[in-house]
Amino acid sequence: MELAFERRGTGTPLILIHGIGHHWQGWLPVLDRLAAAHTVYAVDLPGFGVSPELPPGVPYTAESLADAIESFCARLAIRDPLVAGNSLGGYIALELASRGVVRAATALSPISFWSRAELLYCQAMLRVMRASARSMPLEQLENPYVRTVSAGLLVARPARLDPTALMAATQALGAAPGFEETLESFGGLMPPAPPKSPITIAWGEHDRLLLRRQAVRAARWSGQRVKLMKGCGHVPMSDDPELIARVILGS
Repeated sequence: MELAFERRGTGTPLILIHGIGHHWQGWLPVLDRLAAAHTVYAVDLPGFGVSPELPPGVPYTAESLADAIESFCARLAIRDPLVAGNSLGGYIALELASRGVVRAATALSPISFWSRAELLYCQAMLRVMRASARSMPLEQLENPYVRTVSAGLLVARPARLDPTALMAATQALGAAPGFEETLESFGGLMPPAPPKSPITIAWGEHDRLLLRRQAVRAARWSGQRVKLMKGCGHVPMSDDPELIARVILGS
């Protein structure tokens, strides 16, 4: 697929994959740090950001979105890349590692390690956020209190969010045509098959959407300790850009 993306840097290719309702710009706080060591491709998933929707008849599932990332890499002749993702993007990163089509994968608070109650909570909160994004006048986000209420579920430190970036992210959430079907598909989602490529999983200490106890299940699934991102929420890139870059770079 011809997906929208931002390319920066030189070196080993690194694909960055956002979460549901987000867009590639969510990686901006860490993009230049990563581009100092890699050729970075921050991608808009199909039906999100400004990427086109999936072809007619192709369902919006985490697996089909992973297929789209594979297709994207093939189209640009990106071979054996590193991949990092957040939330839905974290699952996609693990799925690509399970397929053995990436050199290594980093997943930040990946979906699919929830209990039934935690899944329903996640879906409900995301629907509330979507409805708010579609009805809220964007200029209200210039108010620090409104920013805190609006983004507090996703980030631990809303004050660090750039108001313009939050407005753009809110607009992307409200407009994403792939949102509803993708969110509905979460109900049947199980963790991927065992990975064939090396993986790193990290979880936000203050993740209020996918509660950090899910990291224990991710650790059992992966057979390794999950890193705790101190001071970070579910979407951690703005909470501590230096820490997130270190996690992804493995340093």
